[in-house]
Amino acid sequence: MVTFRQPGTVLTDRAFSVPLDHARPGGDQIEIFGREVAAAGAASAELPWLVYLQGGPGFGSPRPVGRDGWLDRALRNFRVLLLDQRGTGRSTPASRQTLAGLPSARAQADYLALFRADSIVADAELIRPQVTGGAPWAVLGQSFGGFCTVSYLSAAPGGISEAFLTGGLPGLTATADEVYRLTYQRVAGKCAQHYERYRPISRRPGGWPGRWRRHRPSCPVPGH
Repeated sequence: MVTFRQPGTVLTDRAFSVPLDHARPGGDQIEIFGREVAAAGAASAELPWLVYLQGGPGFGSPRPVGRDGWLDRALRNFRVLLLDQRGTGRSTPASRQTLAGLPSARAQADYLALFRADSIVADAELIRPQVTGGAPWAVLGQSFGGFCTVSYLSAAPGGISEAFLTGGLPGLTATADEVYRLTYQRVAGKCAQHYERYRPISRRPGGWPGRWRRHRPSCPVPGH
């Protein structure tokens, strides 16, 4: 473990070994990265833990500098573990490079199926006792992390003391297909309203299409 300081925080980088396939715990192992964050004035205090599950899917946990945003509030009551979910950030990747080594599309699909919310929850439950000594921890789920948190509440409710969700709350009866079908209709309607509202401006001689044609803004390319 590597520990270092930033303004207002003490950070410790940690790595955990978990099975690639939780149905085969003795099989291949992957690494999960987590960054522990404690308030500088409470680095040795016995505070409860909060694990942060990032949105995406596919994004690593944030790398805040100092006590930014929600983290500042959380550090008043918790030690925080910013977890890079499997396949993201500094955890073992799931990428086109790793998929290229698999022999078929079926093998690639089977491999990617091991990076879903159920496996992320199983990872968290293996990591939790190593971090908390076995005590339940609080979970904060952002967007896709909210879906993971709901899966966590279903699969291992005893591991969670409290749960916070910022988006990512699945419907009780609607499927994802139904949600996206209705969302598409709403977005199409909003786009139509937008173009109806701003079309008169775009047709004016001084509107943005004319300005664009006259001035042609360009982006400098390094080395040219």
